[in-house]
Amino acid sequence: MDLEEAFQLVGEFDGHQKRMVAVLVLLQIYMACQCMFIVLIGAVPEYQLEVITQSGGDFTHTVTFTKDVSSIVTEWHLVKQEAYKVSLAGSLFFVGVLVGNVLFGPLSDKIGRKPIFLITLFFEIIFAYGSALAPSYELFALSRLMVGMMNGGMALVCFILSQEYVGKAYWALTGTITNMTFAVGIALFALLGYYVRSWRNLAMAANCPGVLLFLFCIMLPESPRWLYSQGRMAQAEKVLQDFACRNGKGSVTLKLRKTPGTTGTETPNAGLLQLVRHRVLRCRTVVLMYVWYACSLVYYGLTMNASDDKGSLYFTVAMYGLVELPAYPLCIYFINKPWSGRRKSLASFLILAGLCCLLSVVVPVQADSVVSGSSFALLGKLMVSAAFNIVYVYTSELYPTVIRNAGLGVCSMSCRVGGILAPFVPSMKVLHASMPFMVFCLTGVSAGAMGLLLPETLNKPVAETLEELSAPAYQRILDTQVHLLADEQLSKRRGSESE
Repeated sequence: MDLEEAFQLVGEFDGHQKRMVAVLVLLQIYMACQCMFIVLIGAVPEYQLEVITQSGGDFTHTVTFTKDVSSIVTEWHLVKQEAYKVSLAGSLFFVGVLVGNVLFGPLSDKIGRKPIFLITLFFEIIFAYGSALAPSYELFALSRLMVGMMNGGMALVCFILSQEYVGKAYWALTGTITNMTFAVGIALFALLGYYVRSWRNLAMAANCPGVLLFLFCIMLPESPRWLYSQGRMAQAEKVLQDFACRNGKGSVTLKLRKTPGTTGTETPNAGLLQLVRHRVLRCRTVVLMYVWYACSLVYYGLTMNASDDKGSLYFTVAMYGLVELPAYPLCIYFINKPWSGRRKSLASFLILAGLCCLLSVVVPVQADSVVSGSSFALLGKLMVSAAFNIVYVYTSELYPTVIRNAGLGVCSMSCRVGGILAPFVPSMKVLHASMPFMVFCLTGVSAGAMGLLLPETLNKPVAETLEELSAPAYQRILDTQVHLLADEQLSKRRGSESE
């Protein structure tokens, strides 16, 4: 039998898989805290700058903070000429994420999901404690770079595992729940920051969930899909049989059928170079990289452009997370409908996000009106959040198992480039007030149009190897049916001979 048939036998998303996915999903809260870390601990309170003239004509600056706020700004006086260091620390984190995506994604395809996942999670926790205990800004900035690098590898593999533990029919559900929990994690981090005001204590408290979850993650098995893609059938069968026992299905007999490319000989060739060499993968990767870039640019650009510094910082951070929640039920509904699917849903949400950005410029801002430019900007952020969620699930289905993490790593790298460029787009207001939203509009619409070039994956078989990717989907289904018929005839023949 093939892998999908085996999942149907042992349980596609029963009790044991739900418990494993729950651990991975809860880990999103820890990752959200690390991603939003600099927003709270880099808060800049109001301050007064006094110039003290000394004898000899020399003078020094004295900074007096008018509010009792604990942050890296107040501890290391990161104001005026030193203010850039706060943004630099945040940028170093995302630079690390980019490096981690490219470095650890292909490694997990080669040596396994679980080893890379546990190693990166362990060192992320260690470096995160280093951030809390850093005696100087330089060591703090270095620790944020290393945390980002580990986070980039761990987050990627975590998302992959949450899908490879379950049947393909549940990939959209687990992917959506994962992204939804990340949004909730942002709000929970704001709540934690409201009660824990010391930035060092906040860093310690935000890291504690990672320690607890790491202990649970040690007990997670290797991905049966990765084992199958490497031709390690006996180990894959053992993991699936353990799934069946823990799901209450008793002892089941599994015999996975080897397909071309799953004998382990393909592994050395499966890597980043295959994304360029393979004709199908090359086209998909180019389109997906631009789509990921557009999602990141529009999402983070709208966040920075529409953010309001007035009011409570903790409430503002919480809203950044909660505003995304309505997008996820929309994703679950549309991507599982035959008339919309993954491809049309992704393209529609991106195009709608771009059009909302255009409407935010056309519609005049009126304080007494419910419909205003700011409301369209917020609606655009909702739409691009939905597209962001879909592209995670969609990309996992477009890449074969043997190269899935490498593909996601390259796409995530493109995503980080969009995030790095996003802060510069709002500054284009100096050219014209509508320029930033026009950039978001053109980016969203063009990415949506390019997304239509991708194939639909709803209710289609998932490729495990590069050979399967080149074969038409219907041929893979036909081969499966032929093998099943042959196995059935062989068993009947053996039964008649024994009689």
